[in-house]
Amino acid sequence: MPERPSPVADPPDVVSDVLETLRLSTVLFGRFELGAPWALRLPKKENATFYVLAHGQMRLRVDGVAPSFQVSAGDVVLVPQGSAHVLDDGTRRAPAARDFIPAEALRGPVAAPCRLGGAGPVSTLITGCFRFSSGVQSPLLASLPPAIHLSAQEPQVASWLSSTVRLIDAESQARKPGSALVLGRLADVLLVQAFRARAETSATDGAGLQALSDPTIGAALGLMHGRLGEPWTVERLAASVGVSRSGFAARFHQLVGEPPLQYLARWRMTKAAQWLRETQDTLPEVAERVGYVSPVAFNKAFKRWHGVGPGGYRRMQDEVRY
Repeated sequence: MPERPSPVADPPDVVSDVLETLRLSTVLFGRFELGAPWALRLPKKENATFYVLAHGQMRLRVDGVAPSFQVSAGDVVLVPQGSAHVLDDGTRRAPAARDFIPAEALRGPVAAPCRLGGAGPVSTLITGCFRFSSGVQSPLLASLPPAIHLSAQEPQVASWLSSTVRLIDAESQARKPGSALVLGRLADVLLVQAFRARAETSATDGAGLQALSDPTIGAALGLMHGRLGEPWTVERLAASVGVSRSGFAARFHQLVGEPPLQYLARWRMTKAAQWLRETQDTLPEVAERVGYVSPVAFNKAFKRWHGVGPGGYRRMQDEVRY
């Protein structure tokens, strides 16, 4: 049997490690007062989108996905993959063509609440987009569903969701000096809370963050993130969490979305890119931190993942920065 590693004394926070490494940032904010009847059609985009429904009601339908989401006041909806979708006031079976608000009305940052739509009951919608600036996705996030609905009526999220929504609602109305910065930070909090809630749910409906709720796979992910430089093999990881090699490999692939060593290689190269951007560590030092004894082997692996060697990558980042 492979030597069983000693457990991590303080297992790392995998969600924080992923989000911190991929540099979550908010890139747009707007507050809209939408009078019924109203509808919005949003095209597919690279950035993910979130909606905070402060007042009223609405319905969200992601293209190619059924059923639609009925959203109530205090709820939050995330469209993490940037899928095309339609929002409407939810009072009809389907919105009429005349209900749709031109996309031009939504472009650019909104300096003050914007009133759109008809003369009926008003829904207050606060919108934002976010992105991961490193340009490399984690499979834990890449496997998120087309939409995530956080309901204010769900007991497991109600306590934190209501307070965050109230703060975002109040700050988006106030528009005081520094409001854009405050709203961006609140959006970051909201999204981290949403991903945390996703990670804490039962791992039964697909791959992704829910893998962290599985005792075996969650523990293995903690070892990978906490001891990135160790010479992990599938056998050693399986032994460390007390299961068979074949059972571990199959369950990891099912819950995470890719085989264990492919996930490990991807995350090593993601962390290496972060350290090349943000530290002055030498290339051999970065190579050692991500488990490569040979700088030559590290160079080949990095180039395979990023399309350029680590030295060239660092120079490119320096040019962008300055």
